[in-house]
Amino acid sequence: MTERSNVTEIDALVKLLDDPDEEVFSHVQEKLLEYGNDAISQLETAWEKSLDTMMQERIENIVHAIQFTNVKQDLNLWYQSGAFDLLQGALIINRYQFPDLDEQAIINQIEEIKREIWVGLQYEMSSIEKIKLVNHVFYNQYGFSGNTKNHHDPQNSYLNQVLESKKGNQISLAIIYSTIAQKLDIPVYGVNLPQHFILGYIDESNPDREHAVLFYINAFNKGAIFGKHDVDQFLRQLNLEPQPGFYAPCSNAEIVRRIIRNLISAYENLGAAEKVEELKQMQDILSDTNN
Repeated sequence: MTERSNVTEIDALVKLLDDPDEEVFSHVQEKLLEYGNDAISQLETAWEKSLDTMMQERIENIVHAIQFTNVKQDLNLWYQSGAFDLLQGALIINRYQFPDLDEQAIINQIEEIKREIWVGLQYEMSSIEKIKLVNHVFYNQYGFSGNTKNHHDPQNSYLNQVLESKKGNQISLAIIYSTIAQKLDIPVYGVNLPQHFILGYIDESNPDREHAVLFYINAFNKGAIFGKHDVDQFLRQLNLEPQPGFYAPCSNAEIVRRIIRNLISAYENLGAAEKVEELKQMQDILSDTNN
């Protein structure tokens, strides 16, 4: 079918969206969902022209369904391809709430912070000196901090919101921090602690990942540096037995799973049942049974 005949058919379908017959609407909706992205611009134009709230709501629901299908497909592709790029995974989650966002703008903001740190980096710096430089630029110059007042706000999990407000939760700050560090060849990776999320500075010459962490960094608390004994103490406070996974870097898929878990919890608090249901579908895509 040619592009022009597609446009004509989509237009005809959109005109039927205000049909009061549920069966007609159901058929129209099904056909528009099949067109997917090709139908979005015409649906949005119809929404702008319409004064009928029922029609607008139907259009919103169809556009959301198409965009949500895109997010699930993107997430599945990212995961099945090896989940190599953490920033890409976090941006896909961002798309769930902000499907029309200019993602290049986010990448550019992160690049700008990276450049600012790069200017001050010197070859002979020790690992601690490098982190102190990252901390100075990230927290003092750019003003990032943990959102302690509204910790359960879902916006804390969306990178564009965190970059704009300079406030985030443990995971979102750690993702931005570690992305910048890795772009500068500073080996900082996420460590999946229970009830907390931290970063580890890795000795890349050590093949034993569990014992390769030189020290830990708390991205939520202005990049505070601490050691393994502090992790031991934290686990004792939680009455948890130490496990290797609490000390070693985790996979990108685990980090993105945790973003989704945080969002499910945040939306449950807000009583947003539909969002919780959709996020659970995204969680299923990253479940180990899909490996």
